[in-house]
Amino acid sequence: MWGSRWRALLLAMAVVAAVAMVAAGCGDDDDDGGGDSGDGEGELVGLVSDIGKFSDRSFNQSALEGMTRAEEEFGVMGRPIESVAASDYIPNLTTLARQDAAVTIGVGFLMAEALTTVAGQFPDNDFAIVDFPQAALEGMPSNVRGLNFATNENSYLVGYMAAKMAERAGGKQVISAVGGEKLPSVTIFMAGYTAGAKAANPDVQVLINYSQDFVAQDKCKELALNQIQKGSQVVFQVAGGCGLGALDAARERGVWGIGVDRDQSDLGGHILTSAVKRVDTSVFDTIKAATEGNFEGGDVNFNLANEGVAVGTTSPEVPQELLDEIDGLRQQIIDGELEVPAAL
Repeated sequence: MWGSRWRALLLAMAVVAAVAMVAAGCGDDDDDGGGDSGDGEGELVGLVSDIGKFSDRSFNQSALEGMTRAEEEFGVMGRPIESVAASDYIPNLTTLARQDAAVTIGVGFLMAEALTTVAGQFPDNDFAIVDFPQAALEGMPSNVRGLNFATNENSYLVGYMAAKMAERAGGKQVISAVGGEKLPSVTIFMAGYTAGAKAANPDVQVLINYSQDFVAQDKCKELALNQIQKGSQVVFQVAGGCGLGALDAARERGVWGIGVDRDQSDLGGHILTSAVKRVDTSVFDTIKAATEGNFEGGDVNFNLANEGVAVGTTSPEVPQELLDEIDGLRQQIIDGELEVPAAL
């Protein structure tokens, strides 16, 4: 069953990336659920974390920041609920739906099956899910919005930067990445990173390993240490909270680290840059649409063109000529002159 579901997911993600819909919802909403109540002042909006929790310094935290911004700007009442285990997803989503939240947002692809179930039980309520296409949900529920990110685009840029910095340093031409699980929302980063690195230096070796975990930092740290032992000069983490361990390994061994989802430059001077995924923007825009009565189901794509993905703060050690190259590549991607693969 899951084999066919993942094949459907891969196809749906490709369609979503090709369509590149605008980041904000548009049009009139025919749904009579919680999203049709005017200016949003005082309305309840819900957010459910995955097991990484809101303290992951990654996409769960970014989602919470988007809700906080909506509270400040629209006067909505945000209710974030953390999930300790996967078994919490359905109860947490159900709690918010029963409270008639204007929109209930699930953070992460791990919540797809649970959100599909709850959305079916509450057809008059609005839901959204981060990192999973609505087109790949069973039955494609019309009251669900999929919030998707073309992270292959900004990953191409950080991969290019990583390979060029390794080339500049000399020695073994090796860079690496540590992923959580081998899922489409993770491998899309790896595809862009690898393509960018090979464009910068065809001889560079890109090591990729998966921890099978998004929480346990020791697992990602061990993988990163092994990669560094094999000569990696730059470690890219794509594993949420677990990936903080990979970045810590980079710090300990004196190599570059690349953050993910949020700008992780605050972790230290060893951070080369970050592949930023604006989950905060996607959550903010979704709450805005729901509270203004403009919520629509379907898929929304966030990319370089609409600033839904970006390159984060870059180390001052990166030379200006390389930054200029990166800016040129970014514009080529936006203009459609440079096509970045979304799968390895």
